[in-house]
Amino acid sequence: MTIRKVNIVILVLAIVLFLLVLHHNFLSLNSLLRNEVSDSGILGLQPIDFVPNAPRSDGDEREEIPVVIAASEDRLGGAIAAINSIQQNTRSNVIFYIVTLNNTADHLRSWLNSGSLKNIRYKIVNFDTALLEGKVKEDPGQGESMKPLTFARFYLPILVPSAKKAIYMDDDVIVQGDILALYNTPLKPGHAAAFSEDCDSTSAKVVIRGAGNQYNYIGYLDYKKERIRKLSMKASTCSFNPGVFVANMTEWKRQNITSQLEKWMRLNAEEGLYSRTLAGSITTPPLLIVFYQQHSTIDPMWNVRHLGSSAGKRYSPQFIKAAKLLHWNGHFKPWGRTASYTDVWEKWYVPDPTGKFSLIRRHMEISNIK
Repeated sequence: MTIRKVNIVILVLAIVLFLLVLHHNFLSLNSLLRNEVSDSGILGLQPIDFVPNAPRSDGDEREEIPVVIAASEDRLGGAIAAINSIQQNTRSNVIFYIVTLNNTADHLRSWLNSGSLKNIRYKIVNFDTALLEGKVKEDPGQGESMKPLTFARFYLPILVPSAKKAIYMDDDVIVQGDILALYNTPLKPGHAAAFSEDCDSTSAKVVIRGAGNQYNYIGYLDYKKERIRKLSMKASTCSFNPGVFVANMTEWKRQNITSQLEKWMRLNAEEGLYSRTLAGSITTPPLLIVFYQQHSTIDPMWNVRHLGSSAGKRYSPQFIKAAKLLHWNGHFKPWGRTASYTDVWEKWYVPDPTGKFSLIRRHMEISNIK
């Protein structure tokens, strides 16, 4: 009996020891998985936080839709309005990857944690401007060179390393349709991205007449340069707008799209390959080169643009209402005083709880004069 009792005690102790080891291993695995979710682990882009605070039902296996958007301090209200419009118009499982600089992260986080934005699932990623060293030449005539976040779209595999597909969009947009429809855009085999072409877009048909070189490759690239001519790209080829696009991340990585884009950034910094006709853009030309005749197209109603220019005022209210995505590309932004259809944009704007960001409106200027 005594020997039997000793054996039982030993057995019990062995079971307890086994359970303790199992528990320890489980905690270690759980910690590892958490670290994988919150750490991109790739040079230049560092995660700040990941907030999966949206309610999810047990067994919810809906595909995650990654939406990448850049958020600079001076345009933060634009990013907030874009994010809110996407969230409110879908029941899909959207995760926002918000690319910003360190000095903006706290401001952004406090805004996202307020009021109606609390249920948004997001990841804030810091953009290391050292990535652009030797690739962007400072030029006072080209404003984008002073805005590093505009190049975030070139680094999608780093931003969303585990995604098979992702959406990128600028911060000066409002989404009125279900983002799932844009995400489901079919891409042809071998194509790493789908854009809205300029010449054939609904926007161009409604708005632009006599646009000249604005919608062709010659408007973006300097065909006097031998390196450009050697590419044998037709100067009359229709350009596309890179402010909204869907990316096949598997193809993007396979084709080393990011490395190709960086190559042309370096060459332009050394040789000045971009056209001065459309001096405001230095992100579009490398994309036009890399994706020449190798991209799919999105539904043009998913990038109704030019609302940030005088041309945008020619749209009818009915057309604006029917658009799936409105894009205020151009000089006049909807948080400013001279853009078209600011009332549509303001429906989705959430006031800054810190008071740092405020809208500029004409009636405010008049009241200040008085």
